[in-house]
Formats: sequence, structure tokens, C-alpha cells
Amino acid sequence: MSKIKRLLIANRGEIAVRIARTCRATGVASVAVYSDADRRALHVLECDHAVHIGGSPAAESYLNIEAIIKAAKELEADALHPGYGLLSENPALAEACEAAGIIFVGPTPDVIRKMGDKAEARRIANEHNVPTVPGYDGEHQDFKKLAGHARKIGYPVMIKAAAGGGGRGMRLVESAREFREAAEGARREAERAFGNGNLILEKAIVGGRHIEVQVLADSHGNVVHLGERDCSVQRRHQKVIEETPSPFADDVLREEMGQAAVRLARAVGYTSAGTVEFMADEDGFYFLEMNTRLQVEHGLTELRTGLDLVELQLKIAAGERLPFSQQQVQFNGHAIECRVYAEDPQNNYLPSPGTITTLVLPEGESVRNDVGTYEGDQISTYYDPMISKLLTRGHSRAEALERMEDALADYQVEGVKTNLSLLRTVIAHPAFRTGSVTTEFLDSELPPEALADQATDAPLLSALGFLILGGDRSDAWRAAGPLRTAGRTHLDLEHAGRLHVLTGRRMAGTRDKWMVTVDGKKRPVQFALAPHGRVIVENNGQTHTARVAMRRGGIQVVMHDRAYDFVWSFGEQQRGAAEGFRPQGLTAPMNGLVLKVLVKPGDHVVAHQTVVVIEAMKMEHSIEAPHEGVVKEVLCKEGGRVTSGQVLLELEHEEKPT
Repeated sequence: MSKIKRLLIANRGEIAVRIARTCRATGVASVAVYSDADRRALHVLECDHAVHIGGSPAAESYLNIEAIIKAAKELEADALHPGYGLLSENPALAEACEAAGIIFVGPTPDVIRKMGDKAEARRIANEHNVPTVPGYDGEHQDFKKLAGHARKIGYPVMIKAAAGGGGRGMRLVESAREFREAAEGARREAERAFGNGNLILEKAIVGGRHIEVQVLADSHGNVVHLGERDCSVQRRHQKVIEETPSPFADDVLREEMGQAAVRLARAVGYTSAGTVEFMADEDGFYFLEMNTRLQVEHGLTELRTGLDLVELQLKIAAGERLPFSQQQVQFNGHAIECRVYAEDPQNNYLPSPGTITTLVLPEGESVRNDVGTYEGDQISTYYDPMISKLLTRGHSRAEALERMEDALADYQVEGVKTNLSLLRTVIAHPAFRTGSVTTEFLDSELPPEALADQATDAPLLSALGFLILGGDRSDAWRAAGPLRTAGRTHLDLEHAGRLHVLTGRRMAGTRDKWMVTVDGKKRPVQFALAPHGRVIVENNGQTHTARVAMRRGGIQVVMHDRAYDFVWSFGEQQRGAAEGFRPQGLTAPMNGLVLKVLVKPGDHVVAHQTVVVIEAMKMEHSIEAPHEGVVKEVLCKEGGRVTSGQVLLELEHEEKPT
């Protein structure tokens, strides 16, 4: 038994950064591998050493076993961690490590091969009293014979690739007339992804929950489970939001699934961390597959148990025993994870490659960011478009949800399209709030065409009311300052490709009643602020409440079961004023020292008048007023330091007498 001293991480992105973090904490040297496209990737910067292994396409680099083993030898790595995806469930990589005398952090090649074949895994599950979904996993792979088996099973039927995972090679078939085309598509996808076009068939569990159980096993025969995770919010059979514990499972179901997972892991001689996946409904639960690797959503289990699964993997790989028994595993609170992708949910979830020009990660109590990129980095067309995993934990599910809602409101990405609006909408949806979503939830409740719906007047009025009442004192709120004048407001917002024009004028003799025009429609409206960033709008005898948050470049409104992200769309009269705040005008252009503040609150200034002088990069920078107005507030002082983008002062248009 020997401690691992140097670990090669045969992966990229978020999971490679995550593994490197544990390496630093445990004193293990980390080695990154990278392709042409990833020369400046975050995982390369985070690791102690890095080796170039090939071209940008994964087939020329991250899927090149020979190049990876060569890199491990060159850097004298005594162990290799495969992460998840890519080669993580390829027995050939484990065999190559074995042949090279390198410790493979995972199960044996034989176990990977057995459980990677879904048909073989189903047979083993049946032999050990682990219930499986009715289906076909035989050798007949002719489309005509497969269609015959589908008829016997009964539609709807799920077609699955016998090898691999991640939702690839999967098709839901509702009727016999759809079978041939779906099976051909599944086979092509499976052959490209896994080099194996064999298919299995399963009875589709309609209205079911996707629940998985985390297991840990050492080479001394000790096997434990670390509870379950609910992964029912999916698109294209790929998980989007996960949580632990499952709001669907009761204590009896939870114990039965945990014991079934342990039984299966013990039956195949499993070692390391692995996940047994089930479908569950009111009638029971059914085995789907076993993932012989670390899962994307392993952080949920870490938050709830306080364990570091990567550290435990390394100890198991080095021959150590599990340091606890099943009875000693402690479960605390509730955790939720959202996967943030550079993709467009309104356009059938198409990836959105490009440069991330802004990346602001949320912070706060019990908030965790597992991020694989950084501001200025590229989302490449060659790889998965995940930006990060956002996790929150609470003593209760309600507390974890509230923290996730706040964290998503603070999360900012610019330069690429993201699924953040979808995540906010799901978290606010009544079905998710009550824990009643199934695997059909996204397709039935929030299909792409529904996500592209135009905003109604209600969220637009909420945005306007929030701005009028000054419900946020952040930099973003101050950046909208030129749009707010005494008793008058003009605001242009863009949503889903449509421009909305809003104007407001306070009604004489009132403080909270306004005459508002939205896209040419005029009506009297009453606004009021509520706690926790909420605004109350009374319009034509109807009252609604919305949660509103300012965002860099726009504003977000969450109401009922939808989230609306609006972008500033300044008109010609507003554009000059707005540019004075972000990025050139009354914000610091870079980090620096304030040399002079030439104005005070109440001063009248004219356009282009110097109001603040900053020293940065050995040069003085004069900050000028972008328009005529009155200084409302000075937010910096002479001799103080400021950061890039920090607001220096707030300037308002001066009301002219008529």
C-alpha cells in the first residue's frame, strides 16, 4: 500500500479543476493534459504540471489513450483519474494503466466492461434480485426483430445504446410506425459515441422519477451507499437540475434502493465510487444502469455528507480501507445543483460557442461553484458547453431552494447564450417547488417554443416599478440612473428578440401612482416595494407580485412559474447618458487610485465636465460627466482605491421648468 504522490487527470473542464482542488488539499501533485484548443483552459492553469497531447478534436487528444499514457510516463505520474465522460468508462484505458504500472482511480477493467454493457448489467441485476424494467437485451440486433420485441414489450418503448451513457443513443418511441427511424438514429449515435451500435429495449416508465444511488467500495470487500439523488429534470435524457434527498422517496423506498445498489456493487466486485441509476414510480423502482465512474452531480452528496469523494477514490485506489461503515455515514440537510450551460434553450438547446466576456459567480452561505472556465475564456465547439455547476445547501429543502433562487439571480454570463433563464424558471415553477416533477417535466411544461413566449405586460410593469422605486442599490441599479428622472421614466427593454418601450409619469399629488405606457398602451398603475427584492404592481384592479433583480446590462423578473431576462436597449436620446455609466463614463475604467474628486452632491455639471481624476497604470484618467445634470451622490473619495467598473458617482438629469 503506497500513497499516491502524482496524479494525471485524464479529462478537462470542470471535473479536471475539481480533481485538482482535492489534489492541492491532500498534497498530491496534479498533472493536466490538454489539446490545442485548451492551451489556456482553466484546468491547465490550476494543475501543477501540464502536457500537450494532441489536436482540438477529442479523438486526437482526450480520447487518445496512447498519448495519455505517454504523458503519464513522461511526468512520472503514479496514478491516473479519468474524471467523467470521455474515457472514464472505457476499459481499454484501465487496461493500459495496468500494463504501464499506473494506478487507475476506478474499478477494474473487467467490472467496467461488465457494467458498461447495459444488457450484461441487466442480467447481473436480475440475478441478484435488483428489479429491472421489462425489456429486451438479447443478441438479435436486426431492426425487424427489434421491432417485434418492441411490440411484445408494448409502447411506449425506450431504445438505448447498450454501451456508454450521457443520454447518447437514446430514443423514446411512442408507436410502431416511429420505431425504425428512431432505432436507426440511436444506432448511428451510439456507433459515433461509443464505437458500439448494439441496442437494448426497455418499457418506458411514463411519469417516473430518475433516482440514483451513490456507492463507495474498497478492495477489502467493504461497500456502502451515500444516499440518493433525484435527477428527474432532464432535457434530451441529460440531467439539468439534481437534488438530494429525493422529494419523491420515502424512508422505505430510500432504504430499498440503497440496499439494492450495495448488493449490485458487491456482486460484481466493485471498487471506487460508482452510481446505480433507477427509475421509480408509484409501483416501485427499476434498475437502469450502473455508471462506473464519478458522476457530474457528486458534489450534492459531498454537501450532504461532508465527505470528499475524490479524496476517498484516491485512498481506495491506493489500497486503503473505507474509513467508515454504513451506520457511520451522516446525512445533513438538503442540496440542489443546477448545471449552467452555454446553450440556447429557446432554440432546441443548441450550444452557444464563443468568448465569455463577463462571468460573475454567485457567493453566499452554503453556495458552491464547480467552474471549469473563466472570464475571457472560450467555449469551444469541440467539447461539452458546460460552464459550471452551481450548488446550494440548506437545513431544509425550502432553504436550499431559496439560496438557489438567490444564487441564480446573482449569476451573470455575457458573450454567450446560457440556460440561466431556464434554470430560474424551473426553480420558480410550482411543480418543482412542490417536488412533483417527473422526467417528462421539461418536455411537457417548458418546451423550447414555450420558453420563447413574449413577455406580457405584468413582468414589464414589474421591471419598471422596481426601477422607479429604486428597489436595488447595486452598481447595476445606479448604472440605470440616467433613465430615472424626477417624476419621469423612460425605459427600453429587449426580450426574446422584441423591443418593449416603457414610459412612466408620476400622477400629480401622489407618491406611488403613475401613468404608465407599455408599447403604446396607457394605464394608471400603483407600485410598492416588498421585502426580499419584490415589487407589488396594481393594474386595472389586479395585483401581482414579482421578484426583481438588477443585472449587468439588464434586469430579471421572476413571477409565477417563469423567469424573464430583459436587456437594456437604449434609444438614441438615452444612449449617450447610459454610456456615461458603463463602461466609460462615471465608472472607473480600471483599477486605480482616486487623485481628485471635483464635485459634491447638489452640484450642477455640464456635459464633458471633468468630475473625478484617477491614476492607473502610471497615467491620469479624467472621468467626465456624460450629460448635463445634478450630482446626486458621490461614491468615492480622494486617496481611495477603486476597481474596474466601480461606480464613482451618480448623476441625474435636472428637471427643467416648463
